[in-house]
Amino acid sequence: MMSTPQLNTLLVANRGEIACRIMRSAKNMGLTTVAVHSAIDRDARHSREADIRMDLGGSKAADSYLMIDKLIDAARASGAQAIHPGYGFLSENADFARAAEDAGLIFLGPPASAIDAMGSKSAAKTLMENAGVPLVPGYHGAAQDSETFAAAAERIGYPVLLKATAGGGGKGMKVVEQASELAEALASAQREAQSSFGDARMLVEKYVLSPRHVEIQVFADQHGHCLYLNERDCSIQRRHQKVVEEAPAPGLTPELRKAMGEAAVKAAQAIGYVGAGTVEFLLDARGEFFFMEMNTRLQVEHPVTEYITGLDLVEWQIRVARGEPLPITQAQVPLIGHAIEVRLYAEDPANDFMPATGTLNLYREPAQGIGRRVDSGVAEGDSVSPFYDPMLGKLIAWGETREEARLRLLAMLDECAVGGVRTNLAFLRRIIAHPAFAAAELDTGFIARHQSQLLPDTTELSEVFWQAAGEAFSQSEPARIHPADPHSPWSSPSGWRAGMPAE
Repeated sequence: MMSTPQLNTLLVANRGEIACRIMRSAKNMGLTTVAVHSAIDRDARHSREADIRMDLGGSKAADSYLMIDKLIDAARASGAQAIHPGYGFLSENADFARAAEDAGLIFLGPPASAIDAMGSKSAAKTLMENAGVPLVPGYHGAAQDSETFAAAAERIGYPVLLKATAGGGGKGMKVVEQASELAEALASAQREAQSSFGDARMLVEKYVLSPRHVEIQVFADQHGHCLYLNERDCSIQRRHQKVVEEAPAPGLTPELRKAMGEAAVKAAQAIGYVGAGTVEFLLDARGEFFFMEMNTRLQVEHPVTEYITGLDLVEWQIRVARGEPLPITQAQVPLIGHAIEVRLYAEDPANDFMPATGTLNLYREPAQGIGRRVDSGVAEGDSVSPFYDPMLGKLIAWGETREEARLRLLAMLDECAVGGVRTNLAFLRRIIAHPAFAAAELDTGFIARHQSQLLPDTTELSEVFWQAAGEAFSQSEPARIHPADPHSPWSSPSGWRAGMPAE
């Protein structure tokens, strides 16, 4: 019989909303939580909410949250028995998983061997092919010369998609429409892959036109059991980065859900998976699905799965790490209602989504309640630095129907207010309010197709307008000031604003 390892103190090797979210479940289970922070994150929300905080020093991620030795030392010094990597940073780094194991710590993720197996897109596709998981036609071999790629592209048929084998997040990806564009696109993708990942190797696949991105949440324990917890549709993306996620995927038949779920379980079992993972598929208009990749960690969008199943996936991660078996069977996995999530970023949609920095002079989240959830990592007065991902948090709505969830999310977006930094709040609201989204007309080209409505032209107002506005303001000064009432807020142009801080 497997002994249950001691786990009463958990170090979260991350920051922001995911660190806060993990600690919430850990505290609910009676665990002591340990936060790590960089020099500039000393007073960040995740650090404030932890029972113990450990200083990693440095400002950049490379000097703090990506330093394996510092994280292992922090775990030892704090008395933690386990490390949760969150997402991003070192969450899919096999060396980190091995270092934790070598230090006698429990890593709340899959074995290092499973991370290794899925770390290379080309190697993962070979594994999946051998396991009988459907693949997009393509080439993922060792030869990397342009002639090999040209021959493969001709065999597959244009358009094709070039992808970095070690990549993710849209980096090192190029769509090639015709043969004359291939050589230049390949060279460009290789440069980007080398710069981003230190690995220029590429693969090429058939580019599936107007696909949906549908992913399956899988969960495996240490006793050989593996389940799929329904699916998520993450088709609304910007440059291969997800913007909106929902569960279940609209229009998916029970038969297709079962087929995709069973394929995802095959993928997980093929690499000896343990814990929470996500298998991503492309779904075409004919209902055929193809393996893309497996994320060997907890996903950003896991809350929508939690809503439709009533399960706490972080609690499951902790229980599985303790050696407990999964508490339900596949037939017992619930599917209740519909949930939609949006990611709130400090960024400027009008300026090519440039990350924004500054102080959150105003930060008001929508009220939480039935069918309303906010996972955030900031509070009013916090700073948004240029060193880390600019996500402020996630707004998640649930309803008995998709439309109920959509309308609830719209109301939440209307209640949300952020001042001091630019955000994508208005952009998100336009997506959720768009008739095509309401009709569930989803594919990965959604944002590009509706760009004129989602990102309306923000032509700057002319100098003449601002001159006229200044003159009008000056002329209105006597009318606004009331000398008889020196206590009136209007008697002084102090910068005070009703309901909003001066900016």
